[in-house]
Formats: sequence, structure tokens, C-alpha cells
Amino acid sequence: MSRIGKQPVDIPQGVNVELKNGMVKVKGPKGELSYSLPEGIKASLTDSKLLLERGSDTKVDRALHGLARSLLSNMVNGVSRGYERVLEITGIGYRAQVKGNKIVFTLGYSHPVEFELPAGVSAKVDEKQTTITLSGIDKQLLGQVAANIKELRAPDAYKGKGIRYAGEGIKLKAGKTGKK
Repeated sequence: MSRIGKQPVDIPQGVNVELKNGMVKVKGPKGELSYSLPEGIKASLTDSKLLLERGSDTKVDRALHGLARSLLSNMVNGVSRGYERVLEITGIGYRAQVKGNKIVFTLGYSHPVEFELPAGVSAKVDEKQTTITLSGIDKQLLGQVAANIKELRAPDAYKGKGIRYAGEGIKLKAGKTGKK
């Protein structure tokens, strides 16, 4: 039995949930998201709780039961509170600037790298231009954008230079050893 799938999703005040033909629409103060339920999963709304039930006990249905519940919970949290992801840029001369819906990076390449932000994701850069704060209501999209930005210059294994998530530890390798 899915432990996650059995738990109800609490709906806070100010968030509306609509169920129509296997489609779940969640509206809140920060925006609106929708999700199409997989076959075999049914949703029901009681009081201020959203319950998910599965039709059978097949392995696929059990997996989708917990997945659908987690995605719906993330949607409710996103439209009510929103999500943030912080990235740090490490390295001499490495920096970022926000220009409209683009982030322009200087990452040690011969040219500046422009990264266009998708709709629903916004970015802020601190005064030192080394910390990027991404925010949005879609947790899945936000995580993918953060991963794509990190991919522009992954942290170096020897000096640690590059883009990393805030608080991420990098295990540095020892360089070449000199003569004894």
C-alpha cells in the first residue's frame, strides 16, 4: 500500500481546486497550475482535503498513486507559497546579470553566455553578482531550470570553480604532486 498516496493533500485558505474529467486545476494567490491524472487514479475533494484513490493494485498504479499525490501537493504549495532555488557562482571573474527575462553569465568562456528564462520563473542576482535566486510556482520547472543553469559551468573537481546549488559541498581532488 502506498504510504504517500494514502495521505490527503491539505488545501489552505485562498486556494481553489477544481476536478473535471481527470484534470485537476489549482488556483491560488501566486498563480494557476493544472495536472492530468494518470489512468487508474481518481481524485475526490472533501472539506479542505484532496484524496487520491487507485483502481487496482498493479505495480504501475501503486507507483502512480504516490507520484500523483506528490505532484498535487507540490502544486498546492506552489500556488500558495511558491518555491525558491538558490545558485552560487564560484570563481574569479565569474558573475551573472539579469537583463529582462535573460540571465547573462560571464563564466570564463571567450563570450558571455545568455540563458533565457521560461515563463513562470523569475531570477534575482545579489549585488556581488555571485548568487542567483530563482523563484516560481512550478517546482518541477524550477528544478529543471536550475539544473540547466548549473550545466552551463559545472563545478570543477580541482579548484571548485563553477555554478553550484547553495550549500552543495564539492569534494575537491588533489592536484599533481611535485618532486620530493
